[in-house]
Amino acid sequence: MRVTLSAAVTADGFLDDNTPQRLLISTPGDWDAVLRLRAGHDAILAGAETLRRDNPALLLRDEAARARRRACGLPPDLSKVTLTASGRLAPSLRFFTEGEADRYVFATSELPELQSVATVISCGSSVTARRIVTELEKRGVERLLVEGGAQVLEMFLREGMADTVRLAVNPSLRLGEQGGARFAFQPPEDAPCLREEVDGMRVVTCTLRPDTTDEDLCLLRQAVAESRKCTPSPTSYCVGAVVVTRAGERFAGYTHETSPTHHAEQEAVAKALAAGACLRGASIYSSMEPCSVRASEPESCTELILRHGFSHVVFALYEPDRFVCCRGALTLRERGVDVRAYPGLAGEVRAVNAHLWP
Repeated sequence: MRVTLSAAVTADGFLDDNTPQRLLISTPGDWDAVLRLRAGHDAILAGAETLRRDNPALLLRDEAARARRRACGLPPDLSKVTLTASGRLAPSLRFFTEGEADRYVFATSELPELQSVATVISCGSSVTARRIVTELEKRGVERLLVEGGAQVLEMFLREGMADTVRLAVNPSLRLGEQGGARFAFQPPEDAPCLREEVDGMRVVTCTLRPDTTDEDLCLLRQAVAESRKCTPSPTSYCVGAVVVTRAGERFAGYTHETSPTHHAEQEAVAKALAAGACLRGASIYSSMEPCSVRASEPESCTELILRHGFSHVVFALYEPDRFVCCRGALTLRERGVDVRAYPGLAGEVRAVNAHLWP
């Protein structure tokens, strides 16, 4: 998933003031640019405090963009996402009542009062950006736009889950003591940034992590091709994997290639080690999410990836809860690994494993 953070602040860094009324920071031209930015995403996220304070509908306003989504068999509006620790969200909010979209609420409890208007995803003691990204990917979201508030934006940055930040500053607006929440984003010195003026707003768009989609998809398709070499089994998935070292060496493998208990990732890693390759900082491409629970061997593929210091993990299909409940992607993210899922290729992986689907 690619995650973009978008915010507009005053010249002294405030996202809003401390009055009950909604403060308009963006100029009309900048707001139009934000609406165009929305159209390039699959889902939009705003925190519960933003919903309570501003009551936004979070809809697409561009009729051409809505028509394009309908033509692709999608709802005309983006999926809408929020998160709450307190659970104080009224079903009457425009987030729930307006638009044609899937709605997701990440919470620390079940929130039965919202079950009829949204999909509630209970996250236990805390909601994290890593968990949000993982659960949305499982539901096919590939591009997420995060619009606030301050704590939500900072959470995505703190957890390393933001790819791009668009910050628009209104140089003619200062709040001083009337300021509310701040968003003090400072672009890293080595991050590529585009600076422009949009209808009086000073806009900086900073790329925190490069877009590796084209390369990822090319190598992921190779992993899917490897999976087609597997002999179908009623007790395991047909999976293919490709390892790419920082030096550019490539090693491929598939499930049970040399052992009836080996997973695809094991096969590819074993070939790399036999060739004397250094795996620290390497990338691994697997047709299915790396396993986090093993019955046949003592080490899961997730543990194998962490032990060898891989920095980039890419896969197409989240492992279904058929044999075990897998949390490989989330575990890897929690340990600081860059994980990318591409649900657009998941159908090919399901087809390879048609023997396990009714």
